[in-house]
Amino acid sequence: MIDRSKLPNSFEFVVTAGARARQLLAGSIPRVTPGEHKKTTLAQQEVITRAVEALERVEKKGESQES
Repeated sequence: MIDRSKLPNSFEFVVTAGARARQLLAGSIPRVTPGEHKKTTLAQQEVITRAVEALERVEKKGESQES
């Protein structure tokens, strides 16, 4: 199990790991040794070891965050 208590932002961890898990499920190559782990666990390990990082969202001109 991943110890998220040492992370500065648990929400960002979950969102980043979820996005990376979707990439792995779509066929991306893991950046850590796969072993016998599921893709979701690999994604968590990649975020914890900083093999992947969250990117800041860039707004396009004319795009608004209002719903």
